[in-house]
Amino acid sequence: MLQIPLWKRIIIWALCLVAVIIALPNAFYDRVEQHNDAVAEVEAGAVPTPEQEAAIAGWPGYLPSSLVNLGLDLRGGAHLLAEVQLADVYADRIDAMWPQLRDALRDARAEVGGVRRVASEPGVLQVQISNPEGLARAAEVARSLAQPIASMTGGNQSDLDVQAQGDTITIQLSQAERAATDQRTMLQSVEIVRRRVDEVGTREPTIQRQGDDRILIEVPGIGSAEELKSLIGTTAQLTFNPVINRTNDANAPVEPGQEVLPSQDEPGVFYVVQTTPVVTGEQLVDAQPAFDQNNRPAVNFRFNGSGGRAFGDYTAQNIGRPFAIVLDNQVISAPVINSAIPGGSGIITGNFNVEGSTELAVLLRAGALPAGMNFLEERTIGPELGQDSIDAGRMASIVGMVAVVVFMIACYGWFGVLANVALAVNVIAILAILSLLGATLTLPGIAGIVLTMGMAVDANVLIYERVREELRAGRGAVRALDEGFSKALSAIIDANVTTLLTAIVMFSFGSGAIRGFAVTLGVGILTSMFTSVFVTRSLIATWYAIRRPKKIVV
Repeated sequence: MLQIPLWKRIIIWALCLVAVIIALPNAFYDRVEQHNDAVAEVEAGAVPTPEQEAAIAGWPGYLPSSLVNLGLDLRGGAHLLAEVQLADVYADRIDAMWPQLRDALRDARAEVGGVRRVASEPGVLQVQISNPEGLARAAEVARSLAQPIASMTGGNQSDLDVQAQGDTITIQLSQAERAATDQRTMLQSVEIVRRRVDEVGTREPTIQRQGDDRILIEVPGIGSAEELKSLIGTTAQLTFNPVINRTNDANAPVEPGQEVLPSQDEPGVFYVVQTTPVVTGEQLVDAQPAFDQNNRPAVNFRFNGSGGRAFGDYTAQNIGRPFAIVLDNQVISAPVINSAIPGGSGIITGNFNVEGSTELAVLLRAGALPAGMNFLEERTIGPELGQDSIDAGRMASIVGMVAVVVFMIACYGWFGVLANVALAVNVIAILAILSLLGATLTLPGIAGIVLTMGMAVDANVLIYERVREELRAGRGAVRALDEGFSKALSAIIDANVTTLLTAIVMFSFGSGAIRGFAVTLGVGILTSMFTSVFVTRSLIATWYAIRRPKKIVV
């Protein structure tokens, strides 16, 4: 047992050295974090500022720079629980059907007579015809607009539910289509929220769907819940609409196909615009914060091919006329077209500051949310509270480690000291693997590490007790150590494998804090098996080769 081949010793201590090097950046957390942020910004194309150059130089490039990500409870940040207004999507779909249905019914005017939309609840379209005898024909026309949807329950179903009674047909989305729409809306909402949060460079956000219509959003490192809401809660529906005129009357009369929209920057000013936009934000391929010719913050944008052509044609045909840039039903700018704008790119000017233009560019790049959100829960966790959590976790770890160290030394003397050295290597190895994995460390994760520290010496306790038994049986020092390690190995493996399986199950079926606990527990079990058996054995073999004691006391 004590005759360990040189190559095995080299591998064992090389792994320990690698773990120390990988875990080292966590000892200089702030410096390495600033270095990583600056490198990421420069690699993204930003011209390095003196501060960024200093941050990059603050950590040697030849050393690893991976860090253990700190979770919301350690770093501070914002927590939101948002409810997606799925009914808004139903209403938009049904409203968008009205022009198509109206045109289709006009083609059948000889049978159905005149048509008129009547007031109804959101998500329901009711159309009254002047010739009740043509109601069946009107319903047939409405059903012809329906599309089949693929359903997991089997068979194709229609996306519309059309009912006819008296002189009125009622149209709404079918239950199958609502279920499919809900699924699409939630997936799209989660993805857009994730893109908006990722755009501002936050680390390890938690964005999860909860239930049928809710999204949990936790972003470490962000200043407040209000800041997070302003980032993800804005719908950011961008359109470019022709301007009819400018007025100070919010209730100015308009013709069909027109609407009155307020100015964002000019209180009391309204614009009458065509509701049908020339181009929309969906045709936008890029938006970047910039400065206009007067050195005021603005946003540069660029359309795709079809959007660029439409934008160029319209500006060429309407030189000298104003053009409204509408964001979320507010006119943020209404410049006069001075010349044709070919190429599909332009600039949005308004009463922006630098932060506002940057946020607008982020929102435009990320796309529009398919539905509005209500925030059911919002909570800001300040950095002080996160620091308190770190201090509490650090104190718990220190107390746990001191208790283990004292116990091992009191029970096993010098061999307890060697086990404590292996325990220290174990903690370093856990941090190294968490850094490599990019795992997020939370308070439950710290609890997992503290628990692992207690469990890590269990293996050494088993080994040393077996060694004691062999010594009491009259075995020599070398034979007792050999028997102790070999006979305890199977029990160590069995005990750790069952705990590892438990950690895997918790990670697979748990979420949030439970998964954080499972990760550190699972990693800690793997590293503790290595350090308790191989590192401790190598330490004892090295000590024995140097001291050559005639007898040992465990």
